[in-house]
Amino acid sequence: MYGWIWRHLPGNAGVRAFISLVLILAVVYVLFQYVFPWAEPLLPFGDVTVDGKNGSNTS
Repeated sequence: MYGWIWRHLPGNAGVRAFISLVLILAVVYVLFQYVFPWAEPLLPFGDVTVDGKNGSNTS
């Protein structure tokens, strides 16, 4: 996949590297601004059960 993207980018290696960096930054921006906030309620990260009532905390 990365080879396909690299072959289809215009310009020489420097221009391709710059465009690749911009594409990577755009993907990271979209993930942090739209995808992760949308997916956060669907993930079980808020279901932490550390209350010590199960007998594992003996102090």
